Amino acid sequence: MVTRLMCGIGGYLGERDQAVLKRMLSRLEHRGPDEEGQHHEPGVTLGVRRLCVIDPAGGHQPMTNETGTIWVVLNGEIYNYRELREELVGKGHRFTSNCDTEVLVHLYEQEGEEGVHRLRGMFAYALWDRGRQTLLLVRDRLGIKPLYYAVQPDEVGGGLAFASEVPALLPALSPRSVSPRALAQYLTLLYVPGPGTIFEGIQQLRPGELLRVVRGRVQTRRYFHPTSSWHGALRPLDLARGGEPVEPQSSGQAPGKGRAVSSLEQDFLDVLRETVRAHLVSDVPLGLFLSGGLDSGAILAMMRAVHSGRIRSFSIGYADQADQPYNELEAARGLAAHFGAEHTEERLRPDAVKLLPRIVTAMGEPFADSSAIPTYLVSELARRSVTVALSGIGGDELFGGYPRYLGMRAAGRYAKVPQAVRQWVATHLAPHIPEGNTNRDQGSRLKRFLRDGYRPIAEQYVRWVTFRPPEWDSSLFTPEFQDQIDQVGPASLTDEYPLAFTNWPSEEPADRAMGLDLQTYLPDDLLRMGDRLSMAHSLELRVPFCDHVLLSFACGLPASKRLKGFRLKSFMRRALTRALPAEILARPKFGFQVPIARWLREDLREMVRDLLSEGRVKRRGYLKPEYVRWVIETHEAGRRNLADQLYALLVLELWLEKH
Repeated sequence: MVTRLMCGIGGYLGERDQAVLKRMLSRLEHRGPDEEGQHHEPGVTLGVRRLCVIDPAGGHQPMTNETGTIWVVLNGEIYNYRELREELVGKGHRFTSNCDTEVLVHLYEQEGEEGVHRLRGMFAYALWDRGRQTLLLVRDRLGIKPLYYAVQPDEVGGGLAFASEVPALLPALSPRSVSPRALAQYLTLLYVPGPGTIFEGIQQLRPGELLRVVRGRVQTRRYFHPTSSWHGALRPLDLARGGEPVEPQSSGQAPGKGRAVSSLEQDFLDVLRETVRAHLVSDVPLGLFLSGGLDSGAILAMMRAVHSGRIRSFSIGYADQADQPYNELEAARGLAAHFGAEHTEERLRPDAVKLLPRIVTAMGEPFADSSAIPTYLVSELARRSVTVALSGIGGDELFGGYPRYLGMRAAGRYAKVPQAVRQWVATHLAPHIPEGNTNRDQGSRLKRFLRDGYRPIAEQYVRWVTFRPPEWDSSLFTPEFQDQIDQVGPASLTDEYPLAFTNWPSEEPADRAMGLDLQTYLPDDLLRMGDRLSMAHSLELRVPFCDHVLLSFACGLPASKRLKGFRLKSFMRRALTRALPAEILARPKFGFQVPIARWLREDLREMVRDLLSEGRVKRRGYLKPEYVRWVIETHEAGRRNLADQLYALLVLELWLEKH
């Protein structure tokens, strides 16, 4: 019997009342309702809340070595821990459990902090080395698991505090003010990008980052960066399972019937199958978030390929007739039946007025991606039956699933048109293109493409993924708040995002767009949302597409392969021809949508008018009341879909009310 678990971790360097840790851990109870563990010694305190997934009676944290000089707390899963454990036992290390957490202790004894390169999984951990008086904080390569920290001023004990979520840090800190820069970035992106947070002085570890504190000196370094996975061209890959080659399955074969697949497509199926297999170890009920789309369908196909027993799947839809276009229930139901999954679906009439405050609380920071609503609801549904669920998060960023990637391919070609012509089109033609009812329809996309087509490619893409109305730009802030922003540095992403876009090691704009999203949108929006809202229900969420071995394969595919024929995920669709029903392969990109535009005009109208009244807006002092009034009136009148902007304002006010 082995032990795995999901957790919330926290702790600090420096001397404090031990009640501080108790208050920190109480704010992480939803992440680990089954057990609490603590370790105290002079100058350091570690704590953990535990959600038992395998062998509930074992694997108590914090864990230590034979001499009690190294201690560790872990939030996550180390998928190759068995191989590592066997290797370490062979080198003379003595284990007292079958838990993956204990592997971290002995791996550190053997290889030091460089042992992190041997890990395959999703993890955030803190390790204390008494002999070296060193604290290590480590976050996994793509940022699946979160870890926040704050360097402490001397008046509250000095040192450093850390936790899995921002609210859990606050009991250990002196009062923190809202960061003007972060608030401006939130209204730009609908989330606060790392490494900052909404609070001044609280940081998050970047994906693939390690923080070291040695006798009070704080250092950080990136041990992994997605660009290190980029191959630039197709080549044979050493696809690792804990450092071992992945054995190919029967050549040219995959679940189902149809044409033979190429060797490269078969490689993809082998890697995906092996990755899903690694994500299935559990002694508690396990399921899958199932839409009618390609990503969750591919995971279900691989689950069935490696597991002949019971598979549970979960989908939600909306009961109101007006919201039927947002349902994928029929496609999900068909997929479940095709693979013999035990399917649970629920048609909901969500009470958005009661639901939104719960979601805002669960996220911990302002977060206005409206797909948080269905994510929260499907997590709640799944937790009634299972403790662990798989999700298709990451498939779009790895294999080219967003229409904007096709837009980037087109933009690269459009850039060859003389700039004077593109400037004329942006000035005289683009303004007359009517916008549709959503920001995602063809009219809106074409208008945005032509409006920005004269700009540098990197700047175009950044404008496409931001949400400030172009006619307002930075003028939406009050002069006083703009002064605060200017004092701490520019709040625009003009320097950071285009630089990450340009530095991606490819000349193809679509590759660079996917590379930027891997470093920003994936960890700071999708993975953050998946982690917080599943953990809000004490549900462990696993994301096979964010496995670094699968990332390595995907980065060996240039956009010309991933988007061949100007079709989203064309490589992935071809590879899955024998694995998925034809109707699923032919379905267009749908997304995890919610009828938020209608709700803001109807169900949430009274809440909007109350929380965003002119008096409240003036008292906050961040935004010009005329901007807020313009957003509300323009959206409610149906002149333009400003649902994203209006929802962001509403979420911000709900968060400010709480904090």
